[in-house]
Amino acid sequence: MRDLAFVAFLFAFIGVGFRKPFLFVLCFCYIDIVAPQRLSYFLINSIPISLIVFILAIIGWLAFDDKRDTRWSGRQTLMVILLFYCWMTTMGADFPVEALDKWGWVWKALVWAIFLPLTLRTKLRIESLLLFMLLSAATIAIAGGIKTAAGGGGYGELQLLLSENYGLYEGSTMSTVAVSIIPAILWFRRHGTVFPPDWRVSLFCFALCFACMLLPVGTQARTGLICLGVLALLSLRAVKHRLLYIMGAVLLVAAAIPFLPQSYTQRMETLQDYRTDQSASTRVAVWAWTWDYAKDHPFGGGFEAYMQNRLRVETTGSSADAGRPGAGDPVIHDEQSRAYHSAYFEMLGEQGYPGTLLWLLLHITGIVQMERVRRRYLKTRRAEEQWIAPLATALQHGHIVYMVGSLFVGIAFQPFIYMMLALEIGLSTYCRRREQESGRNWMRPRAQGFAA
Repeated sequence: MRDLAFVAFLFAFIGVGFRKPFLFVLCFCYIDIVAPQRLSYFLINSIPISLIVFILAIIGWLAFDDKRDTRWSGRQTLMVILLFYCWMTTMGADFPVEALDKWGWVWKALVWAIFLPLTLRTKLRIESLLLFMLLSAATIAIAGGIKTAAGGGGYGELQLLLSENYGLYEGSTMSTVAVSIIPAILWFRRHGTVFPPDWRVSLFCFALCFACMLLPVGTQARTGLICLGVLALLSLRAVKHRLLYIMGAVLLVAAAIPFLPQSYTQRMETLQDYRTDQSASTRVAVWAWTWDYAKDHPFGGGFEAYMQNRLRVETTGSSADAGRPGAGDPVIHDEQSRAYHSAYFEMLGEQGYPGTLLWLLLHITGIVQMERVRRRYLKTRRAEEQWIAPLATALQHGHIVYMVGSLFVGIAFQPFIYMMLALEIGLSTYCRRREQESGRNWMRPRAQGFAA
């Protein structure tokens, strides 16, 4: 029955796409995030549905879309350079077979992020893409939130529709993404036009935000807790009554602590000293190994270069083990082929210093550009521009949360964040085009616009 529902939905979606080619773009985003072909048992799991829709989206844009408003961004050029550099490191990778396997989906994520801004010519398209991204992620977040609220969960135990760690179905990855999309969800509550704001939209948005905040509890991902803390600090910029916000946040945390599972609080306590936890200690050891590896291989070892690491990890007892025989004695663990568990060290080990600098430049310029758009439109009085500054703020906050979360998760090439990058590029090029058409200088601070 589930397979029939997927087939009916996808074929209806694709069928309408032949009348409105931009729907192919939205359909591919849905497939790339939710991966319905992996949730299917027999009908579409043997069909390259992702590749088919990918090709249809590009052909639909080339053949039918209006190109007059298309703009190219410097960040797209950065992604082209990063794509070419990743190809070069793949050709000389330490593990050629494994590297080609990862390259098989990385190039698609980068090419899609390069292509996507070319299609975002209007506000409706920008909003529609963001809406589909949020609803696709919500498919996973709601399922995880319900299971967590029902008492399920645990580190490595909470199944998010799919039993394998693929894409957003990996606990730490989804916890990071779930927290990063909360600002965009709240943006839709006030400024959405596809679903005009009313009490039903507000109810759904608040419920979805609650589900997203439950995910770090259900997955017991320490990364999610850190991301929630970062988002709480960033939100101080947008709230009007900061003192009330801080007091409410403190009371909410104090009220929630007694209801948290003991296994969750014990796992969060390892943030105080990583040496008490084997997983955290192994991550630090991998980061040290990667740093030394990059000194000898400054241009990187290609995808999956971590497979050659050999580590000796030492852990100590935690406060919970006090009083047990031998609790204070260090324990030695021999590890090998352990993943980076950090996007920064993932880039350093696989793409070396040049690739890491390109990657950092791509993300930093995106955050800076959103700050520029935010400040430019923050005080505008034009009704048709009221949505721009809040959206720039939401995308910027989500991007910062991702950058913090990626310190502890190997998601340097996670397709979802590259879609978010494409949205940022689309928003900035849309604003630049509007100002150029109206005769205003995009490079100059707006003065007359605020009083218009």
